Amino acid sequence: MATSLGSNTYNRQNWEDADFPILCQTCLGENPYIRMTKEKYGKECKICARPFTVFRWCPGVRMRFKKTEVCQTCSKMKNVCQTCLLDLEYGLPIQVRDTGLTVKDDMPKSDVNKEYYTQNMEREIQTSDGTRPVGQLGKVPGSSDMLLKLARTTPYYKRNRPHICSFWVKGECKRGEECPYRHEKPTDPDDPLADQNIKDRYYGINDPVADKLLKRASAMPRLDPPEDKTITTLYVGGLGDTITEMDLRNHFYQFGEIRTTTIVQRQQCAFIQFATRQSAELAAEKSFNKLIINGRRLTVKWGRSQAARGKEKDRDELSESGMKLELVPGLPGALPPPPSSEEDTSANYFNLGPSTSPSVMNMSLPPPPGITNPPPPGFGPPMFHSMGSMGPPPPPPMSLRPPGQIHYPSQDPQRMGAHASRHGGS
Repeated sequence: MATSLGSNTYNRQNWEDADFPILCQTCLGENPYIRMTKEKYGKECKICARPFTVFRWCPGVRMRFKKTEVCQTCSKMKNVCQTCLLDLEYGLPIQVRDTGLTVKDDMPKSDVNKEYYTQNMEREIQTSDGTRPVGQLGKVPGSSDMLLKLARTTPYYKRNRPHICSFWVKGECKRGEECPYRHEKPTDPDDPLADQNIKDRYYGINDPVADKLLKRASAMPRLDPPEDKTITTLYVGGLGDTITEMDLRNHFYQFGEIRTTTIVQRQQCAFIQFATRQSAELAAEKSFNKLIINGRRLTVKWGRSQAARGKEKDRDELSESGMKLELVPGLPGALPPPPSSEEDTSANYFNLGPSTSPSVMNMSLPPPPGITNPPPPGFGPPMFHSMGSMGPPPPPPMSLRPPGQIHYPSQDPQRMGAHASRHGGS
């Protein structure tokens, strides 16, 4: 692009020369002792096309090398990271942030208007204290509930992983474990997340990641207040070991008078009881899915009344889909309750009907002669005898035989082969 001598001289005098980049925690990495290479005027900014100081570093072990992509002026105008172009406060794409804050920043895209706009923004940056964003973003009075719900509270270091090895995908990579790229199956090329443009992300248009997050925000659950107006208690879960009662009171006192605060350390949860229902509803609305204390995202729900706790047994009979389970036909019913007295005691252990014969039910029968103490049910002599056509009847039990000379099984005359051996001996 041909530029005038004056503008070329101005651009050359205002080329960026920085000592440290503007980065988010994810791009910087988890290693506190990091080494960077600095190249003065190494490349031109991918937004304003002006040369700037390029920084290059490795965020961690088995991670790919990263470098700054845009200049610090473009980064300050949108309050984004120089590498990933995500918002420094919420960790979200610019399109999601502007939608949540209802900001419409129509930044010019033509070369001449962009240069003039950038020069005016540089003057505003020099006059500001550097603690707040400039432009339309700096005029926003407060934050958004949607952004607090979608905001990332911890770094996402998986974003720094190496790219997929194209030789491995084709089956031609010979480096093995020494290959600095990932040996994984690539994503679907038709996936919209596979087609991302750095300029679309910066200007906040046609960003597939932003579209995915906005759809997630529209489908987020809500915390409806219970019908019982006497409930003024909120349940706070996921406390951990670092959050104290004073931390909870410092957050919830702004919504109204707190009656009691109970912390259950074993379950890592707490119960906040307010003096009025209005204060509890306000606290639930302002804290649901966006409560962060000491860097921990906490869960906020309504407490339950005593009547609701008494109905937990009935709720257990409901399935996960909310429908009551019906009994399967053909299965036996529940066993009868135990008898109240010894007179009602019977041997009907299998819940059989009254039409069943006593021999099948193995009920108490009169003992045979000579037996004073009958055996318990199930341990007596067999009730079924074989038919005559099947062979001779089995011998009676030893306890029912008359006393005689038979003392051992080998002397039993009815044992198999006993008659043959007796005749053979005679």
